[in-house]
Amino acid sequence: MRITSPRARLRGVHLLGVAAPQDEPPCPELGLSSRTSPTQAALPESPPPTRRPQPTQQCQHLPAPMTALVCLRRRRRQDPDISFAWTCSAGSPGSSFHHTRVLLPAGLFTSPDLLDDTDVARPRTTLLERHLLEGEKQPHSTGQGPYFYIGGTNGASIISSYCKSKGWHRIQDSRREDYKLKWCEVKCRDNYYSFREGEQLLYQIPNNKLLTTKIGLLSALREYSRVVNKIHKTSLCAQAKVLKMEEFFPETYRLDIRDDREAFFTLFDENQIWICKPTASNQGKGIFLLRNQEEVAALQVKAQSIEDDPIYRKMPFRAPQARVAQRYIQNPLLLDGKKFDVRSYLLIACAMPYMVFFGHGYARLTLSLYDPHSSDLSGHLTNQFMQKKSPLYVLLKEDTVWSMDRLNRHINDKFRKTKGLPRDWVFTTFTKRMQQIMVHCFQAVKAKLHCKLGYFDLIGCDFLIDENFKVWLLEMNSNPALHTNCEVLKEVIPGVIMETLDLALETFQKSLRNQKMLPLLSQRRFVLLHNGETDLWPRLGGSRSALRPPPPPPPRAACEADCSAPPPTRAADRRGARRPALPRSPGGTHGPPHSEQRPRAPGLGPDGAQSGDPPPEPCVRLAEEEREERRSAGHRGS
Repeated sequence: MRITSPRARLRGVHLLGVAAPQDEPPCPELGLSSRTSPTQAALPESPPPTRRPQPTQQCQHLPAPMTALVCLRRRRRQDPDISFAWTCSAGSPGSSFHHTRVLLPAGLFTSPDLLDDTDVARPRTTLLERHLLEGEKQPHSTGQGPYFYIGGTNGASIISSYCKSKGWHRIQDSRREDYKLKWCEVKCRDNYYSFREGEQLLYQIPNNKLLTTKIGLLSALREYSRVVNKIHKTSLCAQAKVLKMEEFFPETYRLDIRDDREAFFTLFDENQIWICKPTASNQGKGIFLLRNQEEVAALQVKAQSIEDDPIYRKMPFRAPQARVAQRYIQNPLLLDGKKFDVRSYLLIACAMPYMVFFGHGYARLTLSLYDPHSSDLSGHLTNQFMQKKSPLYVLLKEDTVWSMDRLNRHINDKFRKTKGLPRDWVFTTFTKRMQQIMVHCFQAVKAKLHCKLGYFDLIGCDFLIDENFKVWLLEMNSNPALHTNCEVLKEVIPGVIMETLDLALETFQKSLRNQKMLPLLSQRRFVLLHNGETDLWPRLGGSRSALRPPPPPPPRAACEADCSAPPPTRAADRRGARRPALPRSPGGTHGPPHSEQRPRAPGLGPDGAQSGDPPPEPCVRLAEEEREERRSAGHRGS
């Protein structure tokens, strides 16, 4: 009798213990080859037919692995030290069952190499149960790992080249779970259910919509502002150190909430343009401007008719109403008469502990001259998707993207003296302001993001500068565009992707090994905004803070998780209470010098504090339930 192949053993396709085909690969888990002879296998002799246990009713309708467990448990009650189990083939109800003896994987119960720390104390039957169930779920891998999977085309060639340079192999089956890295454009619920914490890297935090949808960001900032004002209402000095939402975020109203909607309709004035956006759309889809009372009245009638529809009342997320109305910035700073905004990056390289970074991006310009009264959206929206609609894009596409160095030179030449700006305003004042805003937004959702070791995220943040050089945050985008169709993008995007992966890998390994995060050898151009090492959080294998008793955390309200695709959470995976991190220098080194020497980006403390004072960290709850995030294969903010 020959031992079955790994494929048959793991999938339960053949009877365990039945002869395997001659071309099957060896089975290292058993310590045997598929061609091992019966004498080499040293299998115990089969008992007489009359003594074979008959299948019970409970195992007649079970798959082979589960049947093996039922029979194993029955045999182990008779002999605790038994090293083989009875099993039967899976058949249709009423069919006959054939029984044979199965040799358990060699060393499964004895080899320390196959046991982790938690397995040592587990019963042997539990180990076999995990072995059989995982074998049924996971087919045996062919070739050499580690493996990586990329879903979609956004930055796929750069990500693939990076992984292959490390000797990893790309897989095309999205259902495979034996990957080391999975990078997908669109979040899938199954990815988070099957995610193995501490073993895999998965791109996009499952409930990043708290930042990357219009309603999510608006609700988080509103609630954070209320909590901060309540905490510091007696201290004017403390209030002055905290950013106020109205200082960096344009006035915005939710159209899916009656009170918000009515407040907007009452407030609307024809002297001010408003822009209406879907909460989870991208590439400028579904956006339109509101300029006069007729357009607002039409929107009001449509909103009311939809709300009165009985079908709409039964919709759980009320998708038709998931829009916001935002005050349009009519006096933007122009570059040679063209409107522009700046794409920067918020990188959450590690979620346990949080390691959050700021990265420079590029400036995005329109092709046409800015006219606030124009009805052409390509003159109001700067993203590449809108600009590509112009017949002049092919000829002038290089003019639609500027590097940050070019933007800095332009502002130095054109506005420094007339506006009284400091030299290199882009890399000093502007950069510092973007970092402050990013830290504020992260603090607003920090207590609500689902954090597991292996989650990481790259978020695109769009900032607009008005003619008074005031900085506004327009929106944050998950899965930011990583295409390289312009020369500037060819210089910026590959570095962003590679440093993102470098930092994700290094922080992952250090967290897994309970090592100190700083210094980070892979940190080059990204600037550390928040170091969560001093936060209280559960981790695999214990915590460095266990060496000394931590101070008791301050009392805070309970947080509710909010995610369109919530993964199953074990008690050991839930975060504990947090306390503000102690101020410390960001550390790390900066990358190689550029062709043109530019001022170093202003460094914030690990929590984004500027004067050694960590910002408040209240626990945030959204006031209303958000709708399910729309699945879109397009690139956000492209």
